[in-house]
Amino acid sequence: MMIDIYGNEFRKADLNLLVVFAALLREGSVTRAATSLHLSQGAVSAALGRLRRLFDDPLFTRTRTGVEPTRRALELARSIEPALGLIHGAVTGRDRFDPATARHTFTLGMSDDLEAALLPRLLAATTGLPGIRIAVRQANRNTVAGMLDRGEIDLGIAAAPAHGPDHRTRRLFTSGYTCLFNPRLLPLPTPLDLADYLAHPHLLISYDGRRGIVDDLLEARGLTRRVLASTTHFTGAALHLTTVPALTTLPTHAAGVYATALALTATAPPLPMPSYTVSTIWHTTLTEDPAHTWLRGLLDEADGPERTTAPAAPDSSPT
Repeated sequence: MMIDIYGNEFRKADLNLLVVFAALLREGSVTRAATSLHLSQGAVSAALGRLRRLFDDPLFTRTRTGVEPTRRALELARSIEPALGLIHGAVTGRDRFDPATARHTFTLGMSDDLEAALLPRLLAATTGLPGIRIAVRQANRNTVAGMLDRGEIDLGIAAAPAHGPDHRTRRLFTSGYTCLFNPRLLPLPTPLDLADYLAHPHLLISYDGRRGIVDDLLEARGLTRRVLASTTHFTGAALHLTTVPALTTLPTHAAGVYATALALTATAPPLPMPSYTVSTIWHTTLTEDPAHTWLRGLLDEADGPERTTAPAAPDSSPT
């Protein structure tokens, strides 16, 4: 289907206005946007006024340091920025992303266990690319979709991420649970048996600090464990094991990283625990974006052979 470029509404949308919109979103300042576009500050302010009338929204509100996008502006950005990128590529012939010469910041949303497993390999893959920067924001399966919609992240990574019709997901890898302890403080034999597992205190990783999947599984057997302390961060729990004679049970993909870095022992828990799928999630408007396509491919390579899309497994739970 062809777009009617002669329609009255479409003709009102001067593409130069959309370029100004993207610059304001990127720079967060009328002055900086004007500098980046080689325009006067007055010209950018006038363009912002036209944009506000076009979309019937303030779009940007003043702050002490510049301007901040409204919710409507963030919604528009999900469609406008990819479209401008495609137009730019069509006009300049640069419809392919060259990471060797590009200057681009990719913002990823994920929890700290996934960061521990994936970020080192992403950094290794981009070390020789001076214009590429990776930024990570804390996120989980319940927050990544909203962060994508608000333009806060480019790509989310989570276990069974909650999403809607405007999002796409791709299976990245399957993980499970592993037990960690400090062999210098707890000289326990491996594989760990249930008696030793219950005889020593545990560090709990939990959002509410009360219980995790281990407690649910033990309760089903009429058993309990002693929780010494709880934290909301997987990395924090692993770090505490360097000085505390305790055990913690956390995602397998991160356990190996922590065990190697902190000289901890990693072993299978002495009770059956579920596995789950970790997936990438992104907004559908970015599916054909060359830079975003490259990023998704980089993640596939960082984890191993390309995966095919598969049904999502249950989300990882507090442990």
